[in-house]
Amino acid sequence: MTPDLSALIGRLGKREDGFKYSYGHALILAGGPGQGGAARLAARGALRIGAGLVTLGCPLPALAENAARLDTVMLRAVHDAAALRRALEDPRYNALCLGPGMGFDRARDLMPVALASGRGVVVDADALSAYAADPAALFALCTPATVLTPHGGEFARLFPDLSPKLPGAPTKFEAARRAAARSGAVVLYKGAETVIAAPDGRVAVSEARGARAAPWLATAGSGDVLAGFITGLLARGFDAMEAAELAAFLHVEAARAFGPGLIAEDLPEALPAVFRALGL
Repeated sequence: MTPDLSALIGRLGKREDGFKYSYGHALILAGGPGQGGAARLAARGALRIGAGLVTLGCPLPALAENAARLDTVMLRAVHDAAALRRALEDPRYNALCLGPGMGFDRARDLMPVALASGRGVVVDADALSAYAADPAALFALCTPATVLTPHGGEFARLFPDLSPKLPGAPTKFEAARRAAARSGAVVLYKGAETVIAAPDGRVAVSEARGARAAPWLATAGSGDVLAGFITGLLARGFDAMEAAELAAFLHVEAARAFGPGLIAEDLPEALPAVFRALGL
């Protein structure tokens, strides 16, 4: 563990005089009916990692479905860009997550509002793929408070000239560094070796192999939980690079703590044991 990572872990503890709004309010944007599972996973991850409040925003027809599955995560009808703009008039929403189960059309509708809001924003899954045909349009929206979380296929679509499949391709470390500089966002390039790069040149690596191998993360929904972890840390006040690096570390630690048989729902529930082991 690097000294920088140890310092970030030390900031995870909560103050004796804190209250829920001391730790931020994360807004997770979900898709329509039948598409809410991924966003619910992200919301649970944001809550477990310590965001003071988490709200799931979905179209009105999906409210009943999500209400039946959620208790401590709150709900808000967010049908379109205008509704999101109204929601963000409340400054207490200080971090957003877009992508898991959202659908391409909804992502393209909401992304400009989210990324113009000045909040920390995690862009994952459908919100990445929605811009595969025009990555420059996505990059034009990004800020240093944005975190892009591509897996290998998504990375190749957004940064085709940096794809590891090309002859003479750059290393993953260098590809992530160039991608961050080009996009103007923090890029978390997922895999057994996850590389996190910021547009200011900072780069970190989170290993999930060798002594830290976590093969159980190869399961549906684990990336959605990671997006939620990052969003929760943004809500708590970590900057985009810090949130991405710390979330990647805790994601692996949660998988290792649970072990074989892991499914995505288990990752947030493994965090309390991880926190105790870290002395929090």
